[in-house]
Amino acid sequence: MAKAQVLYDFIAEPGNNELTVEEGETVTVTNQNIGGGWIEAQNSKGERGLIPEEYIELSSALSGGGNVAAPDVVYETFPSAPSNSSNSNQASNGDWSAWNTDASANASNWAAVPQASGAGRTWNPSAQEHPQAYQGPGAVDDEEWDDEWDDGRSSGGYAESEAGEEGTASRAGTHGSTMKIKFPGFKSGPEVYLLAKLPPKGKDRIPVCLGQVGPVWLYPESQVECVVADPKKGSKMYGLKSYIEYQVIPSTTNRPVNHRYKHFDWLYERLLEKFGSAIPIPSLPDKQVTGRFEEEFIKMRMERLQGWVTRMCRHPIVSNSEVFQLFLTYKDEKDWKMGKRRAEKDETVGVMIFSAIDSPESPDLEPAEAEQKCETFSRFTRSMDDGVKELLNVGQEHWKRCTGPLQKEYQRIGKAFQNLSSIFNSSGYQGEGTLTDALTMTGKTYEEIAQIVAEQPKKDLHFLMETSNEYKGLLGCFPDTIGVHKAAIEKVKEADKMVATSRLTPQDKLIMIKRVSIMSYALQAEMNHFHSNRIYDYNRVMQLYLEEQVKFYETIAVKLRQALSQFTTL
Repeated sequence: MAKAQVLYDFIAEPGNNELTVEEGETVTVTNQNIGGGWIEAQNSKGERGLIPEEYIELSSALSGGGNVAAPDVVYETFPSAPSNSSNSNQASNGDWSAWNTDASANASNWAAVPQASGAGRTWNPSAQEHPQAYQGPGAVDDEEWDDEWDDGRSSGGYAESEAGEEGTASRAGTHGSTMKIKFPGFKSGPEVYLLAKLPPKGKDRIPVCLGQVGPVWLYPESQVECVVADPKKGSKMYGLKSYIEYQVIPSTTNRPVNHRYKHFDWLYERLLEKFGSAIPIPSLPDKQVTGRFEEEFIKMRMERLQGWVTRMCRHPIVSNSEVFQLFLTYKDEKDWKMGKRRAEKDETVGVMIFSAIDSPESPDLEPAEAEQKCETFSRFTRSMDDGVKELLNVGQEHWKRCTGPLQKEYQRIGKAFQNLSSIFNSSGYQGEGTLTDALTMTGKTYEEIAQIVAEQPKKDLHFLMETSNEYKGLLGCFPDTIGVHKAAIEKVKEADKMVATSRLTPQDKLIMIKRVSIMSYALQAEMNHFHSNRIYDYNRVMQLYLEEQVKFYETIAVKLRQALSQFTTL
């Protein structure tokens, strides 16, 4: 049995056969063949349990072994595109405070309110499975899946922020600075598409049309809606490993299928691989090691998964893609595996997605015009990103005040009035009973107001923060998408020199200009899709926020009037 050094603190989940260890502790590895990224170890007290493989390092001095932890690799984006720091902004989600778990309130955060069966059910870890739900690819052993635990070191779980009293936390970006997701289509930059011999046009074409606002995607007659509901705890490996799975219910079939978080993660990677050069794909809510079976965390994750899926459903290209439809509507294990293999063998990925796009029947855009439109939108997204971050910071500070200092101030005012009432009552003067009673009621009113103030952010600010946080992640994707277009335009500029030195024919240059024009039409279609969703989402969430603010102040006004009515007019 080998000795190992613990690299990071790990807190075991109760009832999950895990072992709590601390950084720097030495443990004995009793079984390295558990699988799924776990090993069994024993601490100095003789306690045994499972710990993540990446959390330990075998001691070469004691065991002759090497480092068990997976080696860090360099994060790589588009080699030909200008470098940017968008990955760090892609999904820096915040955990604002306690979560509002009311189903109808959750639904109001999204542009489409799904009506499929299953919406609004509360989580019950002991509830029976839906009788018609297929158990999903995680219900049986599937050797093709990387059976990782529900986190890696890339996200590091929740990190305590400066939030303070109410325990507000912030999370690092989904893609850590030392992790990498590499996709074949991004290896050589836009020239793969600009100069490649394109495959024959298939049936899965992506049309761009001309609308009132310019180039737009072709929208389906009816939008697919989807409910993520009923999280349940499952287990495998004879109960050694536990996980949470969710029911996903699309409106097209109204037939629930079950998915674990890692299946959502697989879908995200496939969508990013296929569409990331043309369509920003926001990342999922972060992974987490500790606390992932706590009810509040599960509800929080379900709400954010609902938001992510709803965002994907609202995109006409993503929602209609074969891989997304597979995720929503596979019939059985065989159907899932076959679809999964097809998706992973798809060659129309990365910049080659532009080969599937049909531009409108209009003159090709000149590279200079495409560059100008690209730069204008890039400036807007940077400005909006700054504005959204400011709103998030202000909102977080206000939430902290409502659940901290402001609540305490109202409580202190209430106690001061009640204290004054007690002093007045001790005078023995017979004519002041009405006054002391009114003071006591006023004091209690302010204590009630303190509680209302503390609970109010969950009713209004929560949804504004969640929408803004979602847009923060979405905006963080745009620099990479825009970078592909900028790099393609630079390649066209270089074509003049190449033609002059006979390294490129004039005909090849015209082909490049044509293809950059297609890329620009696609980018403009995505710009218009983004703007229309932005207007809808913020109009909706601001209405909700202000409606709840009006109710909030009206409730306080009613209580103050009731207190005022207790005082007699002299």
